[in-house]
Amino acid sequence: MNMKKFSGVVGLSSYTLRYYEKIGLLKQIQRNSSGHRVYSNRDVDWVNFVKRLKDTGMPLEEIQKYASLRDLGVKTELDRQKLLEMHRENLKEHIKQQNEHLEALENKINLYKKGEVS
Repeated sequence: MNMKKFSGVVGLSSYTLRYYEKIGLLKQIQRNSSGHRVYSNRDVDWVNFVKRLKDTGMPLEEIQKYASLRDLGVKTELDRQKLLEMHRENLKEHIKQQNEHLEALENKINLYKKGEVS
């Protein structure tokens, strides 16, 4: 698929996709005879995974590290797993903090409902 269609499928602008290519998150993108980028379903899956990592708070530098390890192949599976496990723990901690914030807000809202606001 071309850049425009790919951009629509993955929900990222062409500017962002070119940036991801520039920083090494998107590699080996095929080109047609006119030199235009041609994306595959594998590219869709990869970008969706990158978006998920980003949406869950993984810093771009860590995503780049993961991508670099991925490019090195099977021998880096354990390193990639460890990186994802560390991110999982960070995400769990973030969710815990967010739940604590939510509980505090709920308590404050309940005070308003009871007319006991301080």
